[in-house]
Amino acid sequence: MNKLISAISIIVLCGFFTSSISTAEAAQRSGSKHHTKAKTHRHHSKHRSGFSLTTVKHSNGRLGRASWYGPKFHGKKTATGERYNMYAMTAAHKTLPLSSYAEVTNLKNHRTVIVRINDRGPYYSNRVMDLSYAAAKELGIQKVGTGSVEIKPISDNQALSQIHSDQPG
Repeated sequence: MNKLISAISIIVLCGFFTSSISTAEAAQRSGSKHHTKAKTHRHHSKHRSGFSLTTVKHSNGRLGRASWYGPKFHGKKTATGERYNMYAMTAAHKTLPLSSYAEVTNLKNHRTVIVRINDRGPYYSNRVMDLSYAAAKELGIQKVGTGSVEIKPISDNQALSQIHSDQPG
C-alpha cells in the first residue's frame, strides 16, 4: 500500500513540475514571496514540422497550438459525461473548468469562436486545446490540423451574450 501511495505521489509531483507555467505562477504555487512580472514571449519546442508555439501567458489569455478531434471520438463520452458531438462548439482543455467557456482566436486569420469546455486533453505536450471539428472549421484550422491560438476564459454571461449577438435577427 505504501508503494502505491509513493508511486501516485511521484506521478502527481512530476505532473506539477512538467506543466507549462509562467514564473509568476510558479512563485505563487511554491509560496515564494518574490514575485516576478510575467512577460509576453514565445517559447518554441521542436517537433516533426519544425517549431511550434507552446503555452505561454499573455496579457489577455494563453497562447499555444490547438488541434481538433472528430469522427474517431464522435459519440464517445466526454469528461462531463455527455456524448462528444464533433458538430458542436466544444473543446477539451487540461485545466479550464469543465462546462466553462473560452473565446478562442486563430492568430493567423484572427477568426474567433466561443467554445464550451466539456472534455480533458489534449494529450500531446505541444498542444493547449483540442477543438471540436465545428470549432476548428470556424477558425480555419480543420484542413491543416493545428493552428496557433489565443485562449481567453470568459464568464457564462459573456459567452451567452456573445452567442446571442452573433445570431441573425
